[in-house]
Amino acid sequence: MTASATSTEGQEAASTSGFWGLTLGSIGVVFGDIGTSPLYAFREAAHGAAHGEPVSRMIVLGVLSLILWSLFIVVTAKYVLLLLRADNNGEGGTLSLMALGQRALGRRSIFLMSLGVIGASMFIGDSMITPAISVLSAVEGLKLAAPALEHYVVPLTVFILVVLFAVQSKGTARVATAFGPVMVLWFASLAVMGIVHITDDPSVLAAINPYYAVQFLLSHGTIGLVTLGAVFLAVTGGEALYADLGHFGRKPIQSAWLFFVLPSLLINYFGQGALVLSDPAAIENSFYRLVPELLLLPLVVLATAATVIASQAVITGAYSLVSQAVQLGLLPRFEVRYTSESHAGQIYLPRVNRLLLIGVMLLVLLFRTSSNLASAYGIAVSTTMVADGIMGFVVIWKLWNLRAAVAAAIIVPFVIVDLSFFSANLLKLFEGAWVPLLFGAAMAVTIWTWRRGSAILVLKTRKIEVPLDDLIGSLEKRPPHIVKGTAVFLTSDPTSVPTALLHNLKHNKVLHEHNVILTIETAQTPRVDVSERVRMQKISEKFSKVRLRFGFMESPNVPRALAVARKLGWQFDIMSTSFFVSRRSLKPSSQSGMPSWQDHLFIALSRSANDATDYFQIPTGRVVEVGTQVTI
Repeated sequence: MTASATSTEGQEAASTSGFWGLTLGSIGVVFGDIGTSPLYAFREAAHGAAHGEPVSRMIVLGVLSLILWSLFIVVTAKYVLLLLRADNNGEGGTLSLMALGQRALGRRSIFLMSLGVIGASMFIGDSMITPAISVLSAVEGLKLAAPALEHYVVPLTVFILVVLFAVQSKGTARVATAFGPVMVLWFASLAVMGIVHITDDPSVLAAINPYYAVQFLLSHGTIGLVTLGAVFLAVTGGEALYADLGHFGRKPIQSAWLFFVLPSLLINYFGQGALVLSDPAAIENSFYRLVPELLLLPLVVLATAATVIASQAVITGAYSLVSQAVQLGLLPRFEVRYTSESHAGQIYLPRVNRLLLIGVMLLVLLFRTSSNLASAYGIAVSTTMVADGIMGFVVIWKLWNLRAAVAAAIIVPFVIVDLSFFSANLLKLFEGAWVPLLFGAAMAVTIWTWRRGSAILVLKTRKIEVPLDDLIGSLEKRPPHIVKGTAVFLTSDPTSVPTALLHNLKHNKVLHEHNVILTIETAQTPRVDVSERVRMQKISEKFSKVRLRFGFMESPNVPRALAVARKLGWQFDIMSTSFFVSRRSLKPSSQSGMPSWQDHLFIALSRSANDATDYFQIPTGRVVEVGTQVTI
């Protein structure tokens, strides 16, 4: 009895410890983007509302009320309380939601695929802006501490960002352990700074009443809509709560947001509002004006650390998103390096890292201040939020088995709010909002080209492929020379003869004593249980079919998966096995079904794709590549 009670207490203690560890981790990773918004969100919204005039009391109360209720409706109600429940086997994010919606419908949906692609593309656009605006806004505090350093703000920002991207290849496992405590210190500092200044004008608390938000929008017309676009800066990063669901779980993220992060943000925003009510000139930089001059430099250092952590979270999210897109067949294979032996999710994609760095550098050098960059920020995130809302409707309706009218009643109000923010951000199109749209559009065109080109390629190759059963019957009647060992032929179509097998028979005129037709599939779930990993089918004395299934968040490791096949009875020895892989050389055709520019883009993407050998982690010494030329 005593031993049982002790064991139960130990399990509860371990569970509690694990929960608090995940909660601390989520504060360090999930809330970096939204947590650094106080650096610029209130200032930009108030400037937009004032429109060159002095900031009035009604502007301060109206902006604060809009920020408060935006955080309540968009982040708390939509993401924290609703969409965190729409998990795909524990995982979240735009592509997970897309896959979940398709699973709920029981078929592939072009509409859902388009929403997923748009949302993912805009997330990549956002991944370039977040590091630029966050680090710039933090370093700009130097101008207050030492005005002579103003000319060093951009060079220092560039230096910090270059170092940040340079260390990505080393992995973030070591520094990530410090993220939680640093961000806890950051949010605690936000709260303390806010509490100290709310007493400057306690009447600022009247902004809790939504009347001020509604009154402000109704009385300010177009300027009200412009201000709404700036207010949206306070909720950017809300989508990250959902994207990081798989890393920390629903309860730790909800607890961290509701009981620590949200109160800290609101207290700080209200502290800035009270400061500006008592000293309107403080709107110049209402965040850094919250502390005395003596603490300005330490706050700049802390803010820079917080913005670097926020940037790191976005960069890691971009790696994860691109990796998922590759697994789902939306992009060509990218080189993936694993930076941790114990955590498969810690990855580094060199090409993605280079593209992000180039984009971030262009943004910093083009816009030069966080105020200028604020015009570019928001449109990408609001687009992703609209896409998440519409896909969420499908999940609530089909997967949660609610009537369409009930599902619409739940999600449509959120979509209307998201569309309002999207419309407000569109007003900034020519001031800089075109930049993330351009990045996102380039990403969407790349995905569309890859999907379309891959589909045309499959159709063309299937016209000349031979049914596998016909070949096996022919080989049994007239067998070629048989050699010892096992040959594994990778193919996407297990019913047809792999090109590498045909060429091996045609040119070498030999057949191995054991031949495996290997197909690798990606499931619509983030991970696949080991028991579902391998399916084997013996089709003749010399031929077998093996199907390996991986989740779209898993790294496809063929040798490790084939080790599972041993337990199912396959006598597999990798040292006597040869893997045959087809390498296609593509040439443009005048009648491909795509415009010429798209032909050349698809061919360039295909040539840049990482080797199947590396991607599937097959030992290079056991691989035979067979080249073929295909006109597309």
